[in-house]
Parts: sequence; structure tokens; C-alpha cells
Amino acid sequence: MLVARVFKGIMILKNIIYKTLSVISVPFLFVSFAKAQDHVVLVNINMTKTYQHIDNFGASDAWSCQFIGQWPAAKKDKIADLLFSQDTLPNGSPKGIALSLWRFNIGAGSAAQGDQSGIREEWRRAESFSNTDGSYNWQRQAGQVWFLKAAKARGVNQFLGFFNSPPVQFTVNGKAYTSGGKTNIAPDKYTVFANYISDVIKGIDSISHVKFNYISPVNEPQWDWSDGGQEGCPYTNTEIAGLARAINTVFIKDHIQSKILLGEAGSLNYLFNTADKPGKGNQVNDFFKPISANYIGNLQNISNAIAGHSYFTTSPSATAKKIREGLADSVATVPGLKFWESEYCILGDNAGEIDGNKRDLGMAAALYLASVIHTDLTSANAAAWQWWTAISAYDYKDGLIYVDKNKTDGNYYVSKMLWAMGNYSRFVRPGAIRVDAVVTNEQALPKPLLVSAFKDSENFTAVVINKNTDGVWITLNTGNAKIELTKSYATSQYAELKAEKIQLIKNKVLIAPNSVTTLTGIIK
Repeated sequence: MLVARVFKGIMILKNIIYKTLSVISVPFLFVSFAKAQDHVVLVNINMTKTYQHIDNFGASDAWSCQFIGQWPAAKKDKIADLLFSQDTLPNGSPKGIALSLWRFNIGAGSAAQGDQSGIREEWRRAESFSNTDGSYNWQRQAGQVWFLKAAKARGVNQFLGFFNSPPVQFTVNGKAYTSGGKTNIAPDKYTVFANYISDVIKGIDSISHVKFNYISPVNEPQWDWSDGGQEGCPYTNTEIAGLARAINTVFIKDHIQSKILLGEAGSLNYLFNTADKPGKGNQVNDFFKPISANYIGNLQNISNAIAGHSYFTTSPSATAKKIREGLADSVATVPGLKFWESEYCILGDNAGEIDGNKRDLGMAAALYLASVIHTDLTSANAAAWQWWTAISAYDYKDGLIYVDKNKTDGNYYVSKMLWAMGNYSRFVRPGAIRVDAVVTNEQALPKPLLVSAFKDSENFTAVVINKNTDGVWITLNTGNAKIELTKSYATSQYAELKAEKIQLIKNKVLIAPNSVTTLTGIIK
């Protein structure tokens, strides 16, 4: 009993000291403080060596927003604040993660078909704006439209509309998924589909005053989409090119300014090699090299970005890096072309590092997510990084915010993945430029420190991922560049983008254990 009381007293004392220290510096575990002082990691920042310009950080509204957008106002407003707000709380911490792009799922109409749709899960069905007689009902997808308006009201100014499947009235089998892994739309329906896309762009603008900057008509075309798990449609590259030409023609006719984003490859490999899907891979060359029969890079409304999804390529880290470097090399062969990472959540067992099954509201998933963002930005030169589903009702590592599976009301649960993504989205804003950041003398650390750095005309930002169980002291060497570090924002077991004034100790900054920390500064 005495031993237990002494142990309890020690833990209380440690907690008091931790809370005291966290007020004056970057949060860290008290027990790691002494260890952290033993070694200082040097990070060399070269402000003159630059890489990609950042376009946006985003997430998708599929599929829960169709219901959550009709929840009570107080709850859905709070969720929207967490995703979109650029405001600051009284303690200086961000109110939300300030996503800079929002992906809107333009449904294919499986919801109206109900059980006859063949899509087993109701929450994975989607409404369509089209009636069977060809007229439109702009009251549909109301929950999603609410989030569209909420995003714009909170400062989001980039919007993307995407299709998992063409509307069911245009598909070969009248369903929002296919049979036998074959494309579900015939070439003679490409122009009809294109006209529908044009009508939806104008219709959504009329009811929400949101203009889609981008339209993504094809999603993960390499997969079969034959199991009825969700809306989906496979395509070959030739079919994608034919559809893109039809959409481009209609957009010119209708004076639509939206850019057509292509690729959305189910795995990054399909962007730069044929892999196991002949006719569906090597999309960078196939779509953007003039020697290809599927060349569409010269079309007026084609985006200058190729999009891919980071699934199945994130572990082990050496393999992840090699794949992304290969992708970056391929994209670099096309002048002006950029790479967008346009969808990711944690799937599979990831070489035993983390399992996609089961929700994880804590730091294990958050640290893994942050490491994927880091690798996509620094090895693949991703100009955009977009998460799969912002709001999830599932027991899976696929949501930034989780909700009860209730159509009209319920509770919501905020994950550390939300805040870890916010370490990037809130501070690395559109137009920022990535600069060179090299970590040196980290051999004494059990796990490497991951650092990326960015600048605009006035501001400097560095994001540091520390997956070690002890705090780590770092020194930023910016050479001739004069930078005044101002604040840090840590996401850890104890903090959610908690703002702290940076207090350098002999030019050192302490990074908390098991944390993602953003350092901000002013370029002098």
C-alpha cells in the first residue's frame, strides 16, 4: 500500500511539472526532458533551393456528409469549423485545420434505386441531381451542398467535383457499378455525360454560389468495381482520353472554366509504369506525351496536374520513397506538369507498421498519416495532398472526424489525424514553396526525424515529425537567410495544434515525443 501511495505521488508530481512546463515551451513528456538534452539534431535549411509550389490540402465529403449535413445546426457547424475554419481560439491555437480544397462527390443515383441498386451499404449510395425524365432536382444532395456552402463561408476557395460512376441513366447496366470489370459507359454516351457535368456545374453554382475549379470524371479506373461495394466505374486510358475530349468540347461550348483533373489512379505505380494493368497504367506518358494516341495534354480545359492515390505504397519507408522518386522523375519529363496526391486513408497492414482496421483517435494513426504526407511532399513533390473522407461512420482508419451512424443526429469524435493533417493544411497555404530541408547527425535517435520546410514572400514554415518516445532538440541552420521563429503548434498525446511562443535555448527548439510540430517564422 505504501509503495502504491509513493508511486501515485510521483505520478501526480510529474503531471504538475508537465503542465507547468507546457505553459512556457513546446509540450513534452517530463521523463524525456533530460534525455532530449543529450543530443541536438541539426536541420540545414536552404531557402534558395526550391521545389514544388503548393496548390492545396483537401478532403472529400463522401459519403457521410449527405447525412451529417442534415444534423442539428450546432453539431454540423462545429464539424465544419474543425475542417475549414481559419480562425484562432483565445489561447492562440487554431479553431480548425483550414482545408484549402473541398472535394464534392457528384452522385450517380444509386440512392434512389435503394436495395435494387446492388450497393449493399446505404451510406455508400449517393443521390443524383437528375430525374429519370432528364430534368433536374437541385434539392438533392442537400447535406453535401450544406457542407459546400459551409466551406466557402469559412474561407475555402478551391472546390472539386468528382464522379465515382457516371449517372445510372447513362451506364450500360443501369447501375452505379459494373459487371466483369468492364467500363460501364459506352462511347456514344460520352457527350451526354459531358453535358450532364456541365449542367451540374452550373446548377450547383446557382444554388450555392460555389464554382467548381476542378472536375474529376474518373476515379481509380484500374479497379474492377464489380462487387457492389460502392459506386465505381473502370476505364482504360483510351476510354478516359475519349471521355476527356468529349468533356473538353462541351466545356468550351458552354464557357465552363473548370479544369478537368485526370488520373485519380488507384495506386501511384499506375501513373508511371504499366504494372499489372495493361492499358490502364503509365498515365503520365499516355495522357501528356504528344507521341501517345491518348494524348490530351493540349486540350484547353485539361488541368496541368496528374492525380494519384497513395494507397498500397506507403510501407516500408524505403519502398515508399523509391516509388515516389520514380513518379517525380516521370512527371518532371513533362514541362509544366504537376502531381496531386488526391486520395488516401490508412488501408491494409502496411508491412506490419499499422493496420487500417479499427478506428484510432490517437497518435499512432496520426503519426503514420503525417509520415505519408511528408513522403508525398518531399519524395513525390506533391503539389496537393487530399485525404479520402473527412467524416467517417466506420470502424476504420479512414476519417478525420468520426460520427455515429445516424442520419438525423448523433455524436462526433475528433481524431488526432485531423490535427496532424492540420499541421500542414493550416500553415502551408496555397502558393507556398517547398524549400530544401536536410536532417543531419540524427544517428543517435532510434527513429529518424522527418522535416519539411516551406516559404512564401514573408513567412517560413517547418513541419517536424518526431516518432521517438523522447523529446528531441533541434537547431535550424538557415545559412544566410534571416528567419525569426515565432510560434510552434504541436499535435501530440497532450495537444491538438497547441500554440506556443518559441523560446530558443542556445538556438535550440525542443520537439515533443511522438508529435507533429509546426514551427512558424518571419523571413527578415
